[in-house]
This record gives sequence, structure tokens and C-alpha cells, in this order.
Amino acid sequence: MSKGVAVVAVGGNSLIKDNNRKTVQDQYEAGAESMHHIAEMIVQGWNVVVTHGNGPQVGFILRRSEISSHELHEVPLDYCGADSQGAIGYMFARALTNEFKNRKMDKQVAAVVTQTVVDRNDEAFQHPTKPIGSFMGEEEANRRAAEDGWVVVEDAGRGWRRVVASPKPVDILEKDAIKALIDAGIIVVGVGGGGIPVVREPNGDIEGVEAVIDKDFGSSLLATMIGADLFVISTAVEKVAINFNKPDQKWLESLTLEEAKKYAAEGQFAKGSMLPKIEAIVKFLENGGKKALITNPENIGRALKGETGTWITRD
Repeated sequence: MSKGVAVVAVGGNSLIKDNNRKTVQDQYEAGAESMHHIAEMIVQGWNVVVTHGNGPQVGFILRRSEISSHELHEVPLDYCGADSQGAIGYMFARALTNEFKNRKMDKQVAAVVTQTVVDRNDEAFQHPTKPIGSFMGEEEANRRAAEDGWVVVEDAGRGWRRVVASPKPVDILEKDAIKALIDAGIIVVGVGGGGIPVVREPNGDIEGVEAVIDKDFGSSLLATMIGADLFVISTAVEKVAINFNKPDQKWLESLTLEEAKKYAAEGQFAKGSMLPKIEAIVKFLENGGKKALITNPENIGRALKGETGTWITRD
């Protein structure tokens, strides 16, 4: 019996165990481990859309492009996103297909290259903050700024880096296709890296833009748009904590929407790590979502039984 539709957001860093295990095979094996835990959800009766981060993978693609620029064309950022969606989607789809075979489950999985619409007038485009690509010397940074219009910043004495905008997602072009697949009982991998950022031109055409969308915000929007019953953010910790790394640190088993907003306003959650996850869940709940869960991949099954994790509900 179906328990409903769940959107499960997996971090891009979850494919990389450590600095010594970064090869494609290493990433596949790490991804297969996460998919094993998600297969447990599917066994329990959940119809799942798996979303994922892609930060390290886009970094690898950009680096390869930089190294080969003397003889090959460089790859624009939106194409890097598409490239990583295809590769990670393939890894996850292959791992889940093998899980279904081993469990004798009659299930299929489809990876969907996903475009996420952003507003060209989003103020994030005026204040780019997301570092991408390799470190450069000042001369190279100034040259790219002049020739290619890059915004570059010095990064704590380590060199110069390009920064791009991180606009908020406003629409997902493939939402109806993803909903149709889920309604047909097919497991979906989509909205990789928050989706490939695109804008709508005045004539209605879609154009890619060089930006980065937070995968938790993209996942939250998808969960809202397909009417998901549950939004899960899989991360490095088993539970959410307040007073993190302090003597009075407290792990939280549950939070109401109002408590989550209160703790966020108090600065309890670190920017760039837990804060965007809480903000993404707040948005999901404010837009009609019922419940959300934060835990690490290996504890998803236990958390769904109420044994661990942090549950966040509207009241």
C-alpha cells in the first residue's frame, strides 16, 4: 500500500566520501550506498523522487574545461549543470535498478534532466556570491573579468575565484512530466543541483543562465508543485541541533514550523549548511506541505519509523 509521494534531497558531497575517493567509480559506490537506503523507503511503500546536489561534480567539469581550454571550447555553467545531472542521474538510476532486481521488486526508475526557471530580475544577479571554478592569480582574474564579464573576488588570500548568482527558483519546467512518472509508479531522479537555471525571454523562449540554484530550494519547490506528502533532506547529521558545538548543544527530535522559524531568526543554524535546509522546509510547509524530515542517509529507514531524525511539521 502506498504511503504517498516523498521528495528526498541528497547532497552532492554525499558522493564523495573523502579526498582520496573522488573517482567516478568511487562516486558510484557512494551513491549506490545512498540509493540502498532510499530503496528501503520504497519497500516501505513510498513513491520517491530523488533530487541531488552537484557542487563537486560541476567543479570537476569546470576544471577539466579549464585544463583543456587551449584545444577545446570551454563549457558554459548551465551545460555543466546538465552534464552533471545526466551523470549523477545515471549513477542513481543504475544503483536503484540493481536494488530493485536484488529485492525482486517490479519497479522502474527514470532520470529527468530538469530546468528550473529563475527571475532575471532576481537581486542575486546584482550581488553574485557563489564561488565556482578554480583559483586564479590576479592577472588571470582581471583578464577574465575584462574579456568574459566574470565577477571575480579574492578568497581569503588563497587566490581569486569567479562568483555567480544564486537566484531563487520560481518554476520547474518538467514538473508535469515528473508528476506523470510518479503517478505511473515510476521512481524519478530529478532537479539535480536545484535544476539547470533558465530564464524566460520576453518572447517566451527559454535561455540558460550562468548561475547556481540551491538544491534544497529547488527540491522544496518541486515538492510543493507535485503535492508531495513528505519532504526529506538527507544530510551529514542524524538530527538537527540547536546551540551546535556548544556545551548546551541539544539534538531535536521534532520541530513545529513556528519553532523552526524562531530558531532560524535567532541564528541557530549555520549559513551555507543547515540554514538553507531549514529555510527550504519552512517554504514547503508554508506552501501547503504537511511534514518534513532531516536525517543522514543510513538512518532514513529508522527515521521513517519514528526512531531518529528531526521531524518538522506545521504544528
